[in-house]
Amino acid sequence: MISAITHSARLARATLVFAREGVFGVVDPSLVPPPGQLALRIARLIERPGAKAGPRLSRALTRLGPAYLKLGQFLATRPDVVGVVMARDLESLQDRLPPFSQAEAEAVIAASLERPVSEAFASLGPPVAAASIAQVHRGETERDGVRKAVAVKVLRPNVAVRFRRDLGDFFFVAHKAETHSSEARRLRLVEVINTMSRSVAMEMDLRLEAAALSEMAENTRDDPDFRVPQVDWDRTTHNVLTMEWVDGIALSDHAGLQQAQVDLRDLGRKVIQSFLRHALRDGFFHADMHPGNLFLDNAGRLVAVDFGIMGRLGLKERRFLAEILLGFITRDYRRVAEVHFEAGYVPSHHSVENFAQAIRAIGEPIHNRTAEEISMAKLLTLLLEVTGLFDMQTRPELILLQKTMVVVEGVARGFDPRLDMWKTADPVVREWIERNLGPIGRIQGAVLGAGEIGRVLTGLPTIVSRSVAVLEQLESMTREGLTLAPETIAAMSRAEGRKSRWRTVALWIIAATFIGILVAVRRMGLQ
Repeated sequence: MISAITHSARLARATLVFAREGVFGVVDPSLVPPPGQLALRIARLIERPGAKAGPRLSRALTRLGPAYLKLGQFLATRPDVVGVVMARDLESLQDRLPPFSQAEAEAVIAASLERPVSEAFASLGPPVAAASIAQVHRGETERDGVRKAVAVKVLRPNVAVRFRRDLGDFFFVAHKAETHSSEARRLRLVEVINTMSRSVAMEMDLRLEAAALSEMAENTRDDPDFRVPQVDWDRTTHNVLTMEWVDGIALSDHAGLQQAQVDLRDLGRKVIQSFLRHALRDGFFHADMHPGNLFLDNAGRLVAVDFGIMGRLGLKERRFLAEILLGFITRDYRRVAEVHFEAGYVPSHHSVENFAQAIRAIGEPIHNRTAEEISMAKLLTLLLEVTGLFDMQTRPELILLQKTMVVVEGVARGFDPRLDMWKTADPVVREWIERNLGPIGRIQGAVLGAGEIGRVLTGLPTIVSRSVAVLEQLESMTREGLTLAPETIAAMSRAEGRKSRWRTVALWIIAATFIGILVAVRRMGLQ
């Protein structure tokens, strides 16, 4: 009760900020029940002057602090939850906050590295960027008289406490929404907040970001157009991440790229192919590839930074993605529909034919346009919208992939407005399909399957041994009875007293049946 009151009080403050910033002005009153319409009218009365201009929700979330700002960034990747219009509003949300002091940063570094800052670094400059969770300083390390420039990322002091409090409020709202709304249950709002909570927890342990950097470095070590900064593990802890300083031109610096006479069309190709290679080949991709997180180094390679938000795709999801792209290219809409059913994404009580008809409504307009007008990101967006009509539950990994593709496609077309997405993606997609869906892939799949069978057969003696031990214990129990400690018996008596007699009888019948089956199986094995 007290917890609900506390959540409600904090949420009331957030509601007031939303009202002041005019957020409720974008809500269509006709979609709200009568009591809610009255609340909307009251909220409109307290809008501050000028609140109707610009991105209202972004302003409100920024005012509410780091956790709300991170929630807005996360929901920008979930247009299925907040709608396309609001997701576009949230895309403009900048994770920028005033930096905390140099003294606080040095205190965090010294405590985390367990040595004075002067011993860990030859120099440590003021912050060059500050966000909701951490800020970045430029520093230098020295070894054998050679200095090396590094980027030092430092976690904000006490940030975990505030995030934990605000995340509790978000869970409170999500649980209430799922209790009273079938649409909220379909969108799995609790799982949405759970996913965000896990993402934030990983972002607040900078060792995990370092691990993501390391994993992507291994995946891309042979890529000609892409690399990531090297991690300095000796100066990396839970609260501090030290990595190579990237000297390059930010992809957001169009003037700098033009001055360096960069081939912008080729740069667009590198962005698209690198992203698809990571998603399809590795199943591990940078999910925040906006221009500020991408640089072009002196060797002409893309360098990504800020690995706080990462996406993963299992083999099933990668196969799903490749097959639907191929199905749209070849206009095999039934195959696209079948892939959804085979993956278990669409419930089996729906008709494959009806779903294929809906897919055709998305695919046919594509074939009336030139290649550079076709957006793979838009195609996936429409596809995910249609699947909602067929009770397809939200797939967070696919939504994150689709949203990242929107950003990546926008970055690439910013350099080459006439970029042919399909032609650019073709080498990467075709290579993956041939390797995984063609004859070579089938042979590799058979080998992997044989390996799995081998591992199961190898483990059979252990499984049988454990099963026999369990059966012997159960047989002993049936012969000699079950011995319990007095306090256990007393606790069971109190618990059973609160249950109905028939429920107790049913439980014992189930238990006796289970024991009988196991004893019968053991006797059959001994014969």
